[in-house]
Parts: sequence; C-alpha cells; structure tokens
Amino acid sequence: MAAEREFDLVLWGASGFTGVLVAEALQRRASEDGVRWALGGRNEKKLSGVREAIAAPELPIVIGDGDDAASLKALAERTRVVCTTVGPYAKYGSKLVAACVAAGTDYCDLTGEVHWIRRMIDAHETQARASGARIVPTCGFDSIPSDLGVFAVQREMRARHGAPSAHIQCGVADFRGGMSGGTIASMLDMLETAERDPSIRRVMANPYSLDPEGRAPGPDGRDALSPQYAEAFAQWTAPFVMAGINTRVVRRSNALQDDAYGRDFRYEEFMLTGDGPAGAARAWGIAGGMGVGMGALSVGPLRRLATRWLPEPGDGPTPEQQERGFWELRFHAAAPDGAPPLCATFRGDRDPGYGSTSKMLAESALSLAVDPPLVEGGFWTPASGLGEPLFQRLVTHAGLSFEVDA
Repeated sequence: MAAEREFDLVLWGASGFTGVLVAEALQRRASEDGVRWALGGRNEKKLSGVREAIAAPELPIVIGDGDDAASLKALAERTRVVCTTVGPYAKYGSKLVAACVAAGTDYCDLTGEVHWIRRMIDAHETQARASGARIVPTCGFDSIPSDLGVFAVQREMRARHGAPSAHIQCGVADFRGGMSGGTIASMLDMLETAERDPSIRRVMANPYSLDPEGRAPGPDGRDALSPQYAEAFAQWTAPFVMAGINTRVVRRSNALQDDAYGRDFRYEEFMLTGDGPAGAARAWGIAGGMGVGMGALSVGPLRRLATRWLPEPGDGPTPEQQERGFWELRFHAAAPDGAPPLCATFRGDRDPGYGSTSKMLAESALSLAVDPPLVEGGFWTPASGLGEPLFQRLVTHAGLSFEVDA
C-alpha cells in the first residue's frame, strides 16, 4: 500500500453520471471511515457543480488530463487509492492504470472489458507486485454480485461440510433497471476492437482468459448461447449478457485464492426464465433477441447505425427509477459426499447499472483505503483482493443482502 499522501482516495471521473452517484455514496460514507478524499476530473466547473450537488463545499478538487501520462502520474502520486468511473476503459483507462502501478497506488473501477483486463495484467502485473499497487477491476454489477456471491456460498459450504462446492450455478432471477450507457459503450468498443483484431475474439471466447498466465484450463467450456433446462432450478434458462465477464472473474478468483474452490471447480451463469412452455418460450425469445442483436452489432455499419438509438455514456435513470430498481441472483451449489445442495439468494436494493453499482464501487474504494490489506500488490478480483471485509461493507452499507435457503 502506498505511503502517507495528501489524499486517501480520489474519485476520478466524478462529474459523469455514474461518477456523481459514486460521489454521493462516498459523501455519505467517507466521514465514517475518516477518509480524506477528493473529486477528480478535467473540468473544474463541472466538479464544482458536483461538490454543490452533494453538499460538500469544502471537498478538494483535483484537475487532470486523462490522456496525459504526466498529469496522471501527478494524480496517482497524491493519493493512496484511485477510484475511476471513466470508460470505456480500453479507450480511457490504460494510462491511469499504468500511473497507479508505477506509483504504488491502489485502484478500482467498473470495467467489464475482458480483453482490456487481460492486456493490463500482461502489461503491468510484475510491476504492480513490485510497487505494491493493488489493482481491482470489475467492482460494479459486473462482477461483484457473481464474484462475492460465490465467495459467500463457498464460505457457507465449508462451514457446513468442511469442503467447497465443486459446481456452482448462478441464475439471474430478476432485475429492474436498464443497462447503463457506459456498459453499452464498452460492449460496442469490444465488438469494434474484435472486428479489427481476431486475437481479441479468442480472449473473449476463452472461459479461462483471465486466469494467471501458464495455468492449465479447468473443466468449464464456453458460455451457453442457447436456451437450456436447468434441473437445479427446475427452470428454463437463457444466456446472460454479462456472463462473459462474470464467469471469468469467478474463475480467476479461484485461481488467485490457490484453488480455494477446488482445482476442478465449475461455474455457470445464466438468466432464469421460468418453467413449462412459458419459460421455454421466454428463454428462446431472449436467446433469439440476443443472437440477432449481437450479430447485428458485430457488423460495423449496423453497429454505427444502432448507436443512434442506444443509451450513451452519461445517460441514466431518474433517482426515482433507481430507487425502484433491484436485482436478484440465485445460487445452487452441489455439496460433497451426496449431501443436499446449498441454495442461496443475493439481492441488491437499487437498479443494477447505476444505483447499486455506484454503492458497490464506493465501498470497494473505501475498503482499499481503510481495511487492513489481505493481499500485496498485483491484479486482483473483488473476492480475492478484498474478500470478507468488502462483503461485510456491502451488506451493512450498500443495500445488499445474502440469504441461505433453509
């Protein structure tokens, strides 16, 4: 962890739609933890407006240029933690990661861009270990609910049976709230990059693409793209658009925790659509719509045409819509020695793309700034790098609840 500096935490990109929500969450929580924090970005006028909006007139402002390495170096050297909402990260995040790694500054973000995370690991893992910088991507809806949900299920499984589950399935049971403009922008950027570079498609397709280099792959195959019937849930399932990042983060967590879930651990993730003919019809409808949509977005001219109607970064729901939103994930974990399976439910009390995500990122940043470190420098997942302290923060302060079914 970085030595004593001017700030404990800088929120970078604080004037964007998601950045303002994270700033609100930090303003509610940072004083409880005694955290010295600041708003960061390019535009002082906009940042001053954020400061007024969250009723924090004395909060410091840090101005910088996200495309200038020297500016980002100065930013990283002033703070112990950088929390950034500026995406797509493959376009706007690489220089900031490099600056944090060089300065030994801890870092967290909201990325779901598998190819970019892989590139950052390959480029900076060795230096991050040397400098002590803990780099923790994927600290929003992708992929905290999946990653810490599995973490909590395995904790309960070991408490009950003395061994982890070798196979966990996660079903997205329900949610309310649209996908964020930033998530869509990241997805479009990934598709555009993959169109130019076939190696990116291979990274995105590899179920173990985020595992440490040289590690032999486990038993999981590619994510299902068609409807299937899940006996564990007695429901039909459809592909879940975020499974492509969530499953890989969960598998990396297992690898980074020295196979705490088992060397042959399997993890699957999908949407639950219900039972009977109605559930099957819904599953086929979702899968068909995703197939057509992703196929169209993979074609350059169609992708550029579609951007006229898709939400843009900075677009988002009203506060009332965020409060009415929610998400719910259900886990089914096979137990050892023929024991009954363990089932659990993980819920969030706001829309997944903004209201809940902003609180998850804020608590991740505070955990890096305040909680005793569990790991040394390197690239970590939420479960492997922040683990139980972050889980407790989320259920205490971020509106998340985890329940094991009786």
